[in-house]
Amino acid sequence: MDLGLDGRVAVVTGASRGIGLATTRCLVEAGVRVVAGAHRSSDELDALAETGSVEVVLGDLAQPEAPARLVAAAGPRLDILVNNVGGVSTRAGGFLEITDAQWEATLQLDLMAAVRAIRAALPPMLAAGRGVIATVGSVNAFLPDPLVLDYGAAKAALVNALKALSKEVGPRGVRVVTVNPGPVATDLWLGGSGVAAQLSATSGRSPQQVAESAVAGSATGRFTTPEEVAQLLVLLASDRAGNVTGAGLTVDGGLSPGL
Repeated sequence: MDLGLDGRVAVVTGASRGIGLATTRCLVEAGVRVVAGAHRSSDELDALAETGSVEVVLGDLAQPEAPARLVAAAGPRLDILVNNVGGVSTRAGGFLEITDAQWEATLQLDLMAAVRAIRAALPPMLAAGRGVIATVGSVNAFLPDPLVLDYGAAKAALVNALKALSKEVGPRGVRVVTVNPGPVATDLWLGGSGVAAQLSATSGRSPQQVAESAVAGSATGRFTTPEEVAQLLVLLASDRAGNVTGAGLTVDGGLSPGL
């Protein structure tokens, strides 16, 4: 399917691996020029940069000035912003052991990085009278889990803010959409220091057992792939979804039925 994205310009945060890398690749295949933000690059992202369709901008997007610097690298035109950067740490010790510093770190990366990127992206989009802000949320925004309490709270705040933003900027031609994945087969979940490994260290179960239990309650019984999330994000960013705004689409294999 031709999505009609050829020649457009996008910024993707957290683009070096996982969902961000898959989204960058999908956008390039659709003819989009991508400014890819990453704390550290990767061989895969560098390979995409060699095609000439991707510019890699390195920086820690949890730092207040970094999102605006990334967006500025796109130049005067910006058609698509994909907010993907994020991170999660499990809290096996419960609410009382989550420190102020941990709360602050989570909010900076999982909420404020997107807020600051949007703040920088909106002026050129509003001036052009068109644009799409597509954000990776999480099922934990509406399925609270004490093991990721601060992460879920940050994602809930982000999803709520984006819904409100969609009502503000929709009449001016800017669409705001969110994709809320369940467990995805990325390093965030399955890597050496990912969620499965973190929970394994405190539960006595193997990382594989933790991973299997995470999707046992879903209808499909498997992790979502990064590519499945990326393809939905790119479809939503295209004019094929031209009247979709304020929507949050769940991709979790039926883990949260009815939501």
